[in-house]
Amino acid sequence: MTDIPPGNTEPKTGDDGGLSAGLQRLATDDGAPLRIGARLRNYFLTGLIIVGPVTLTIYIIWWVINVTDAWLKPFVPAVYLPDTYLPFAVPGIGLLFGILFLTLTGALAANLLGRSLISFGEMALDRMPVVRNVYRALKQFFESLVAATASGKQQGFQKVGMIEFPSKGLWSIVLVTGETSGEISVTQPGGEQDLVTVFMPTGVVPPTGFVCFVPRRDVTFLKMSVEDAAKIIMSAGMVVPDYEARLRQLAERAVRTESKRPPLTPPGGTT
Repeated sequence: MTDIPPGNTEPKTGDDGGLSAGLQRLATDDGAPLRIGARLRNYFLTGLIIVGPVTLTIYIIWWVINVTDAWLKPFVPAVYLPDTYLPFAVPGIGLLFGILFLTLTGALAANLLGRSLISFGEMALDRMPVVRNVYRALKQFFESLVAATASGKQQGFQKVGMIEFPSKGLWSIVLVTGETSGEISVTQPGGEQDLVTVFMPTGVVPPTGFVCFVPRRDVTFLKMSVEDAAKIIMSAGMVVPDYEARLRQLAERAVRTESKRPPLTPPGGTT
């Protein structure tokens, strides 16, 4: 039996409490002090957990900026480039001009001349046998994405579920996109009237996957968020969110919300 140091308190619930408890467990093993080698190893792993995500995030943002600059900077006149007047390159200029170009293109498309030019370009693409199919698919995708963003509605992946795939008794995580509509819902394949559209990401390349139209009764809906499902898929099942901790957080949030509500006033204006 080990003594508890003065001032020691129980770890808090939530993300901060879980991280603190995890870091504390790295220093001891079931209450027994660790050897110097084990402590150094745990300190290294703790530093990796803290620094790794931050470093990768900064690297990805830096990579996107550099790739965008490499694509767009050659089209920017030298007179507008700060590199012409400074002894060092300024990152992000290509990205800035790309955003400005998209804004001006949208403003041009808002008038009659711009719509006429766009219609002429679309007519030219429709005459190309292979290019027109690719263009139409990409246009529909971007129109749906922009429409969902502009409307402010939470479109896209809204729920998480499981279906039996690839064979009976084996279950895979799917992201439910919504109710099945259009010709597929009217046709009602297999005589099923209640279909839902799901996206099942692949484990090797998560951005890719299969679009399936599944009977609602064959989908087991989960309470986990889309972010938690993405963690499971991206980590090949090695990272599984704590369900009990999530329930505690939701309960605490409900209690805080309830405590902030003003007391109800009975009829007549007296308490």
